[in-house]
Parts: sequence; C-alpha cells; structure tokens
Amino acid sequence: MTDFSLDDLADIIKTRAASLDDNSYTRKLISKGVNKCAEKLGEEATEAVIAAVTKDRENLKNEAADVLYHLLVILQISEIELNDVMKVLKERTKQSGLEEKASRPT
Repeated sequence: MTDFSLDDLADIIKTRAASLDDNSYTRKLISKGVNKCAEKLGEEATEAVIAAVTKDRENLKNEAADVLYHLLVILQISEIELNDVMKVLKERTKQSGLEEKASRPT
C-alpha cells in the first residue's frame, strides 16, 4: 500500500488551484471553468473505459489516476470537500447497493 492518499491529492489540488504559478496545470485548468474541467473528466473516463474493455492493465492504471485527479479537480472547482463525498459513500455502505439505489428519489 502506498503512503499517498486521495486526501493528499485533494490537498495538492487545493493548493495549486489557489496558486499564482503559471506552470501549474491544475491552476490553468481550473481557470478555464467547470465546463472545461468536466470535459476533461469525461475524456479521461472514456479512456479508462477503453483501457478496461481492451484489458490494457498498464494503461488502465494511468487512466484511472487521471480520472481520480480530474474528479478531484471538479470537486475543487465546485467547492465540495472530498470528505463530504466519503461521508456519502460511508452512508451507502450501511445497506446493500441494490437497496441503497432503490431508495434514491427517481
């Protein structure tokens, strides 16, 4: 297990989003707005799906990392803390996935 967590990545994204560093990809991406950030997340998710379907394990690891990064960027620009998402996931595990899904409003 690595000693690097999603919390660590979320903290790095938060710091870089607030920086004035012209060399920061995160800052530049966030400055383009939520639509561009969402587009990038969609692109990376599609690439992860393709890697999974083609059973390209090495590429899937890289694309999964991109998906996690871009999801955290979306959370940052939307002012949603990763911890709030983790609380939702924790609540969902108190029942089966099928029961939880059925309980959601349609």
